[in-house]
Amino acid sequence: MDLSDTIKQKLRELPDKPGCYLMRDRYGHIVYVGKAASLRKRVRSYFRQATLWSAPPKLRSLIHSIRDLEWQVTKSETEAILTEGRLIKSYRPRYNTLFKDDKRFSLIRVDANQPFPRLTMCRLERHDGALYFGPYASSVAARTAIEFLEKRFGLRKCAPRIPSEIDHRHCIDDIVRFCSAPCIGRISPGDYRARVDEACAFLRGERRDLLGELEGRMREAAGAMRFEKAAAIRDTLHWLKRAVKERAKTARGPRREAEAALRGVQELKDALGLPVLPRGIEAFDVSCISGTLAVASLVSAMEGLPRPDRYRRFRIRAPDARDDTGMMAEAVRRRYARLRKENKSLPDLVLVDGGTGQCLAARAALDALELKDLPLIGLAKRYEEVYGQADNFLKPVRLPDGSEALRVLKRIRDEAHRFALLYHRLLRARRIRESVLDAVPGIGDERKRKLLRHFGSVARLRRATVEEIAAVSGIGRALAETIKGALGGADVDRRFC
Repeated sequence: MDLSDTIKQKLRELPDKPGCYLMRDRYGHIVYVGKAASLRKRVRSYFRQATLWSAPPKLRSLIHSIRDLEWQVTKSETEAILTEGRLIKSYRPRYNTLFKDDKRFSLIRVDANQPFPRLTMCRLERHDGALYFGPYASSVAARTAIEFLEKRFGLRKCAPRIPSEIDHRHCIDDIVRFCSAPCIGRISPGDYRARVDEACAFLRGERRDLLGELEGRMREAAGAMRFEKAAAIRDTLHWLKRAVKERAKTARGPRREAEAALRGVQELKDALGLPVLPRGIEAFDVSCISGTLAVASLVSAMEGLPRPDRYRRFRIRAPDARDDTGMMAEAVRRRYARLRKENKSLPDLVLVDGGTGQCLAARAALDALELKDLPLIGLAKRYEEVYGQADNFLKPVRLPDGSEALRVLKRIRDEAHRFALLYHRLLRARRIRESVLDAVPGIGDERKRKLLRHFGSVARLRRATVEEIAAVSGIGRALAETIKGALGGADVDRRFC
């Protein structure tokens, strides 16, 4: 396999440390994300001749598509696992299968708003005022931590928001699980909350003396020749140390990422000669197929990091939506016309996905709104070249490969592409579902809602028998046969049904 000079140079620079690696194709798209205990050994193994001879077809296809490499060094393999999951969920690479679903790493949740808070496991962090600890790569470690803290501090396990004597009648946790039994007033709310605070301090890594206590109990059991108990304490201690260690490492991860992103923002200002530090960046991308369902996306970043709460999406209104530059101009014009109308602050920099054509179209839209001083640049996918307005977007600038500035731009550009594609697929799936049933004679909006509510999707409706369709309220035998005949011959992309 003939490797480009860029790949060869990066293979030489790979560190012998744990971390995650990202592989890009010729268009700059991230096609694979992986983790490794040693980045040097793992990534270099892809490009050995023996790999191309013996690898399965999917892996060979991946290797031949690679045109660029990036990597992120982590402090441990555990942190690499957590980072890999986050990156895959963000970029959804073509060749990855794991972590693309909604499954997430384990978290420990403490609802401080309850009178008697308890520890629970979950996988989704919500903005509900509760405390969340994690994520934990090992659910066993998280579960062990909960069980240990419940016993050590007498925390309740029952589900009622305010447990009462009625709940205690059928509960023996105060006997077999050392519960402090707040349900029958055995402990005051203040004392119970103090115990919860101690448990939270342990989860934050502030009460390592508890691990010392556990080690002492293990040695005592071993000295008394109670080896089974000593082994059980040893296993508990192992998982508790892992839980505290993972929490300590992941707590530092976002801070390092924020510092690197801020360095990239500063490098961007210096490299492009921007008038101000581009703390606020807004990026645009467009998506359509043959002019149908044309959409545009806007993603926002503050100090180099995405801000999903500021994302926006647009349905393109232009009758002829085959022109990318025209769609880009419309999205830019609508965005900043509204900001001016509402007297809201503008970003420090506008980024468009594309080269000279897209930049000129977006610049014309800004100039028409009398925003001539708003900086605008473009990032072309093929060679990751930056087009600035200093030379009317004619001479691209090549930022150094691996620089924080280029990494910031690519992250925002890729996020804009992902968000636009997600919206386009959503609209396409909705149109397919609607058009198939709309084409069936005798099906109006009400019957369509009943059918979709009953079967859940057009794909399930297509698999149903005539008798099952006829059993739906308002659908008789004759209409069920019509529906079955119409859907049986429909040419539908089943991925979107």
